[in-house]
Amino acid sequence: MMPKQARIVTDPKTRTFLFLQGPHGPFFSRLGHMLTRAGSRVWRVGFNAGDRFFWRDRASYIAYRDRPQDWPDRFRAIVADKGVTDIVLYGDTRPIHAQAVAAARELGLGIHVFEEGYLRPFWVTYERGGSNGHSRLMEMDIASMRKALETCDPDLPEAPTHWGDMRQHVFYGALYHWFVLCLNHGYRNFRRHRELSLLRETWLYTMRLVLMPLMHLDRMLATFRITHGGYPYHLALMQLEHDASFRMHGPFDSMSDFLDTVIDGFAKGAPRHHHLVFKAHPLENGQTDARAEIRRLARKHGVAGRIHYVRGGKLAQLLDHARTAVTVNSTAAQQVLWRGIPLKVFGAAVYAKPDFVSAAPLPQFFAEPGRPDNRAYRDYRRFLLETSQVSGGFYSYRGRRQLLRQVVDMMLDADDPYDALITGRAAPRQKLRVVT
Repeated sequence: MMPKQARIVTDPKTRTFLFLQGPHGPFFSRLGHMLTRAGSRVWRVGFNAGDRFFWRDRASYIAYRDRPQDWPDRFRAIVADKGVTDIVLYGDTRPIHAQAVAAARELGLGIHVFEEGYLRPFWVTYERGGSNGHSRLMEMDIASMRKALETCDPDLPEAPTHWGDMRQHVFYGALYHWFVLCLNHGYRNFRRHRELSLLRETWLYTMRLVLMPLMHLDRMLATFRITHGGYPYHLALMQLEHDASFRMHGPFDSMSDFLDTVIDGFAKGAPRHHHLVFKAHPLENGQTDARAEIRRLARKHGVAGRIHYVRGGKLAQLLDHARTAVTVNSTAAQQVLWRGIPLKVFGAAVYAKPDFVSAAPLPQFFAEPGRPDNRAYRDYRRFLLETSQVSGGFYSYRGRRQLLRQVVDMMLDADDPYDALITGRAAPRQKLRVVT
């Protein structure tokens, strides 16, 4: 858990923002441009050719070409040289970001962290100080959230207009990795924060883009067989094995360990006529054969024929008939709770509140799941939508446009999103038109 961020100076002309690595695509560049128009100074540190390509203002670009072990000292030198008051980053656990956050906290800088939305796909997350297992949400209880909501509109905002689709996310990811693979000769000391080789990941992104129609067909057929199978089933929400939340805020060393634990608990506790469905992450790139591993573990635990696997895609159709759901700490679990479905969580998650997440051992959870407190979850969801969840998206043009309308003012505000609501200073969120 991270300490509360100090109140920061609000005059944009006194602020200097230092951007580190962001989501694939042009979002950080557009955000920097908006902050410049507001009167602030903006700089960007790039660690590879992909970072450089997506940052449009070459005059404010700082190339980092030194060794990884030299980064903390170089970061402090940049802060001193440029008069940096705030840092901006996407995710806070990759080594270069974790080191920068630690130094920024010592130096008293503002720390602005973006992440995929806790209520994705129609919102993104903006917090100060840290996200996921480092978020201030980890130490907040439902009672304090309800108190902060006393002056807010009791109606929950509906999901906004659809900002885009997975193709844009995959496209920007493939483009970014192609630049790093083919044009990175100027950054020979660059070291990735993932174990998978750059060549392998670039190839997987490209093949995913090419095979997307076939994967869509496979997913539709698998979903149809499950939803029309006539048997009760439980859902297991898989995550990307390299995902920061899975690795840094969960108890498993690998996805295989998670699969084994869930299938073992299902075999010991679920009624014998029940089935178990593993739902892959939408961005799963196929670096490991999850389907084959699931089949092997099903045979090992004596439940072959009752275990199913579905590639990526949307979750809603499978949730319509699910009895329970289990996950390490996937944000997709928010959809589970929204429907009032019993949920078991293994890792640290911002939504893992005792009011609506089960603490029962896994076999007991499958045998006798208890329903979550839906009123408590709805209050929790309202609190998120009034604070750290900002409507829009990183990858589509419409999503970025909507996000930039709101988040620049939030970054320039003296208070972080949670304190702004608690003190009654938060601006009302925009009422969004829903397109059907």
